[in-house]
Amino acid sequence: MTKRTLFSLLFIFTLVIESQAQVDKNSDLYKTILSKDSLLFNVGFNTCDIPQFENLLSEKFEFFHDKDGISDKTKFLADFRNGLCKNPSEYQARRELIPGSTKIFALYKSGKLYGAIQEGVHQFFEKQTGKPEKFGSSAKFTHVWLLENDEWKLFKSLSFEHVEEQISSSTASIFDDDIAIGQWIKENKVPTLGIGIIENGKLRQLKVFGEITKGVAAPYNTIFNVASLTKPVTAMVALKLVSLGQWNLDEPLYKYWTDPDIANDPRNKKLTTRLILSHQTGFPNWRYMNKDKKLSFQFDPGTKYQYSGEGLEYLRKALERKFKKSLTELASELIFKPLKMQDTKFVFDHIDTSRLALPYYKDGNTYPTVKSTTPNGADDLMTTIEDYGKFLVSVMDSDGLSKQVFNEMITNQVASIRGKHFGLGFEKYDLGNGEYALSHGGSDKGVQTIVFIFPKTKQGLLIFTNSDTGTSVYEKIITHYLGEKGQKIVDIETK
Repeated sequence: MTKRTLFSLLFIFTLVIESQAQVDKNSDLYKTILSKDSLLFNVGFNTCDIPQFENLLSEKFEFFHDKDGISDKTKFLADFRNGLCKNPSEYQARRELIPGSTKIFALYKSGKLYGAIQEGVHQFFEKQTGKPEKFGSSAKFTHVWLLENDEWKLFKSLSFEHVEEQISSSTASIFDDDIAIGQWIKENKVPTLGIGIIENGKLRQLKVFGEITKGVAAPYNTIFNVASLTKPVTAMVALKLVSLGQWNLDEPLYKYWTDPDIANDPRNKKLTTRLILSHQTGFPNWRYMNKDKKLSFQFDPGTKYQYSGEGLEYLRKALERKFKKSLTELASELIFKPLKMQDTKFVFDHIDTSRLALPYYKDGNTYPTVKSTTPNGADDLMTTIEDYGKFLVSVMDSDGLSKQVFNEMITNQVASIRGKHFGLGFEKYDLGNGEYALSHGGSDKGVQTIVFIFPKTKQGLLIFTNSDTGTSVYEKIITHYLGEKGQKIVDIETK
């Protein structure tokens, strides 16, 4: 079997996988496929029960091995019978599935389940009579299971990337073991953790760990309040309107909205969308932080950086008055509906509370759930890893943005902190050699979230947590999934 053939098959399977999110580990499908896996290997392969093994294979079964080529069902069973199982009393092979490595993806046609893709990592051990068992090899695998006459059959099997290195719970990365991650987040007092990984401009993986409520595993489509990750969405609404020629980055906003608190301050006429999206308004983060609880300028707009949620709320009100539509309506038209972000809302309306990650204090008690009735341009967006991942991919693809507007978005508008800069809607990390990352975080009571995207390499990472202690898991996740780039980001934040 050539590397090109194997690569082509893996590419096809990857395209299929990308269309579906992983199924929940508590789902019937997940349990069914793991049961079939157990019958195939623990009963069939490990004990040389050839009839059991054969019964689980489709008549059209094909096996692709990166070192031994391609086998159809007849050849595969003959090799199995005359090779590994020729003298089971003298020689035995045993397959072991690496805990936590399994991922299951459902396959549908016209809304009907017809199959599933199983991914994982397994290793093989060998034992000869009178000798101790020894390790053989580890490999990744991809299985395609199909429902044939209402029975699950293994249709395709790929075994690849064989290495002469044993994997165990003590040597494997924590991120290869869902149980270990579950324990890790418990130790960090994080009830629910969501991770999204973007590669080659696609949301390749999404994982949700922990519990949604006591004793109930969090589903893959858990809904999180993402706090200030609301701001990039509001920013993209404005930038898409700029690209459509219906809004202007540098037009003074007083033409559409002036907050009564600053109506008598002439500096209100300096406010523009550009200054708001780069946090140069001169506003505090929130007006309630002022002694009189009123909005005011703390410095002249456009003279320096100061992060402000009030700025995004100011922009929301200007947009709503200009277009006579709510931010919810504008975002739905420009972002949510085109990207099929069905679980993303600015307001607490028709939220599936059985999937909602409640906000937690560090002591394990919950905060009251925020139930917004009007959209906020800066805070309290409700969304899932999958939905927000779609949004970030669209940002990297400059979907709906003109080339000029995208370039404005990624251009340094103002120095922020720790050597970083703000562009329009995102903070920018300079990683050297022309590489950069766009990022934004969200922090609120019982909410810690952060995202990174790399437009040049089409990579990205999402981390959602529902606890005051959520930042405690950031560093390990960032360095694991982003490698050298992640380490540079950590170094910038900790220097």
